[in-house]
Amino acid sequence: MKYLNLVTLALVIIGGLNWGLVGLFGFDLVAAIFGAGSILARIVYILVGASAVWQLVPFMAALKGDGTSATVGGR
Repeated sequence: MKYLNLVTLALVIIGGLNWGLVGLFGFDLVAAIFGAGSILARIVYILVGASAVWQLVPFMAALKGDGTSATVGGR
């Protein structure tokens, strides 16, 4: 599970950086790499979205304060 948390966290960070580029400069890095509207770009967007949903699990655990750490993987 720790590996999955690391991968999903990395994808969420990538997605956040991409949205920052879109907001600041109107530049979509994912579309620039894979082609706007391409199936590969759509897969990346889907994986980033699914990763954000997955990262809700440790986020909610941290909000509940149930003794788990807010760090990736918990301890």
